[in-house]
Amino acid sequence: MRVLIVDDEMNIRSTMGKFFATEGIDSDGAENGFSAQRMLGETAYDAVLVDLKMPGMDGLELIRWIRAEGYRMPVIMISAHGDIADAVNALKEGAQDYIVKPFDPEELCIKIKSLVESSNLRSIVENAKATDEAHNSFVGESPSMTHIKEVIRKIAPSSATVLITGESGTGKEVVAREIHSFSSVSEGPFVAINIGGVPENLLESELFGYEKGAFTGAVARKNGMFELASGGTLFLDEIGDMPLSLQVKILRVLQDRRITRLGGTSPMPINARIIAATNKNLEQMVQEGTFREDLFYRLNVVRIEIPPLRERSEDIPLLAANIISRYNRTMGTKITGFTPEALDMLKRHDFYGNVRELENILERTMIFADGSIIRVEDLDLRGSVSRPGAARKSGPESEGEGAVTLKDIEKSAIIRSLQRWEGNRTHAAQELGISRRTLISKIAEYNIQV
Repeated sequence: MRVLIVDDEMNIRSTMGKFFATEGIDSDGAENGFSAQRMLGETAYDAVLVDLKMPGMDGLELIRWIRAEGYRMPVIMISAHGDIADAVNALKEGAQDYIVKPFDPEELCIKIKSLVESSNLRSIVENAKATDEAHNSFVGESPSMTHIKEVIRKIAPSSATVLITGESGTGKEVVAREIHSFSSVSEGPFVAINIGGVPENLLESELFGYEKGAFTGAVARKNGMFELASGGTLFLDEIGDMPLSLQVKILRVLQDRRITRLGGTSPMPINARIIAATNKNLEQMVQEGTFREDLFYRLNVVRIEIPPLRERSEDIPLLAANIISRYNRTMGTKITGFTPEALDMLKRHDFYGNVRELENILERTMIFADGSIIRVEDLDLRGSVSRPGAARKSGPESEGEGAVTLKDIEKSAIIRSLQRWEGNRTHAAQELGISRRTLISKIAEYNIQV
């Protein structure tokens, strides 16, 4: 355990530091809030002790900054004044406790250990909750899923970089969380970022963080994703959308295991396992020159390819049962299962939206279902996306309809593009070569559910 003592009185820092050492606690001292900001950016602390009255930046300002920066460690305010208003303000700003000088060092030490233990337990519970959700979602007994589970258990204990591939909606993040939960850093954070969902001009600062004054609007230092994932796993989703200009920097991070914040000069070591995922063909992108070959090989140490749901229909009953159980808890419904005909209808459906489409169908069905058993008439597959160019109609009204119109092709292309970009209209419009306004107009014209 390491504690940061922020107090402008040197004898207080020295005395507390010596006592902490006798209790097996490492500590550092900062004589003011500005020095504390720098030290917090350089070292990971389990707790912070902050004096209320300090020149330049008082304790309340420092606590406000600590919480604004996203630090979650316990903070204890210390003061020579036993003012109730000060205690209330400290707690409002994010302090966990407030003590008055002079205080009993042994009592303070017990309090710190208790707060740190509670904070660690809270983190473990949060990670366990996310892990349980991942375990609950990661179901399937098909040969392909059984093989993936075996691979995960073999590679999880190592620190090898993993590349997960598969169509959109197949559950790449679920697999990434499963790897994290079986790894040696399972008690650390699981930090995920969707590369395609972050504007290109902000992506670098999100990944690496920045120093105060690095650019216009950088009014305070910010930790990046690599730092936030320290001691855990960083999941780079849709890595195929990363611009070439940033790929070389990511390659350097994977090689050196060090990062430098924007506007910074001192490289910092990182301690996070890297898992990347994509629904794109990276080998083809390498051939086309849109993805660096050296980065591809750095990422592709271990490859896990998730098959689409339509190729493992035997997993649909298990997945459906899991999804229903989850929605019963969140929606307050009491659906217990399917009629054989309804389940067979789901198994015969081509899920080109994969597990995400199955979730969408079942959520909609559970909202409108009257009984506790889902019947064929309860299932509404009209909002589902069919294979491009495939005829989905049946019955007398469709007989003799074999031609595909230009409008059908246009609608299908828009749907596929929106799927690839997970509903991001700006990226989809760029891919289709049309303006965003035109795309929005087409979505309305074809009544496409985004």
